[in-house]
Amino acid sequence: MSAPRTDRLVSIDALRGIAVLGILMMNVQGFAMTPFAYDDPTMQMDLTGANLDVWAFAHTFFAFKFVTLFSTLFGAGIVLMAGDGEDTGRHYPRMLWLLAIGAIHAYFLWWGDILVHYALLGMLAVKARRMSPLKLVIWGLVLIGVTSLIMVGGGYLGVMFASPDSAAQEAEMMAGFQTGMTTAYQAGFVDRLPWNAGFALVGQIFSMIALGPRTLGLMFIGMALFKSGFLSASWGSVRYGILALITVPVGWWLCHTSTTTMIVGEFSTQAMADGNALTYVGSLVLAFGYASTVMLLAKIGVFSLIVKLFAATGRMAFTNYLSQTLIMTFIFVGAPGLGLFGTVERVDQFKLVLIVWAVQLIWSPIWLHFFRFGPLEWLWRSLTYGGLQPLLKGKPAEAAS
Repeated sequence: MSAPRTDRLVSIDALRGIAVLGILMMNVQGFAMTPFAYDDPTMQMDLTGANLDVWAFAHTFFAFKFVTLFSTLFGAGIVLMAGDGEDTGRHYPRMLWLLAIGAIHAYFLWWGDILVHYALLGMLAVKARRMSPLKLVIWGLVLIGVTSLIMVGGGYLGVMFASPDSAAQEAEMMAGFQTGMTTAYQAGFVDRLPWNAGFALVGQIFSMIALGPRTLGLMFIGMALFKSGFLSASWGSVRYGILALITVPVGWWLCHTSTTTMIVGEFSTQAMADGNALTYVGSLVLAFGYASTVMLLAKIGVFSLIVKLFAATGRMAFTNYLSQTLIMTFIFVGAPGLGLFGTVERVDQFKLVLIVWAVQLIWSPIWLHFFRFGPLEWLWRSLTYGGLQPLLKGKPAEAAS
């Protein structure tokens, strides 16, 4: 049985950095618009010309891909932190503190929080860490299949029961809902708290039921990929290259077809069901292609500086994820923020994402030049160990008394 690892793996950190940046391309819609506009892009503001192009780009290359990577890496992190011995170490205190931080994030800052989801499922996933890679992959695929029945099957059930009358009633209800939510969010931080808390609660229940099996399955697969050496860039370059050459084009084709299906079908219930089915599968394939590509680049010396830049961002993924919320909340929620909710089109949302990417890619390596951990990583670690951990570089690595 192996003990938890204490060294850093640049390949995993780099992939985590890419994942935390990538999820913002999708999450920005949840900050800037009503939650339902995330699933139905026709719900709010313009969806023509450049705005449609931005949506198509994000849907093809980002939708479900980077949260897939995050879930996979979370599973790998469980094996890294807990090892595969009988003792789970500090895994459960770590998950409990993540749950507490996630609850604060979800109910006070942003309803789209993923930390609560990960903390709860992480307490289950740790039980599987001693399985063989093959068993982990098999069970992971089974769980992913369960969610496909819920998500994809639910989409086609919606097609079966759709009617012009129900669509008209839903549109009227959503219009009133959108107006009320926009007014509250623009009014200020306190005014929108009931809306945010309500959506956080509903979102957490829905995510556990509908997406929980997929997330848990991806955690299992992440454990298998770590144990097999895939995520530590231990495989040969040719192997990674072949995998990337197969999975990236296939994944892109599935996701591109999903995007064009929705656009050509004018986002009808049938077009959305067909498109989401393609995305469900395509996102898994393309995410694996992204991971294979990153592992390949991590083995090529000429890319080492770029890989290390993303690795620094990944080492501070917790801080960067929550700082994205603080930035976006200030921009889109009213006093003390700017209150731009419901007014920033997708093109400008895209520009905001690029700016945040640049800031986080720059500030992460600068911070880590002086400190051992990101600020929130340090807080989480200190809470887990029950004492302040050394933060400045050059200090003893042992926990402070």
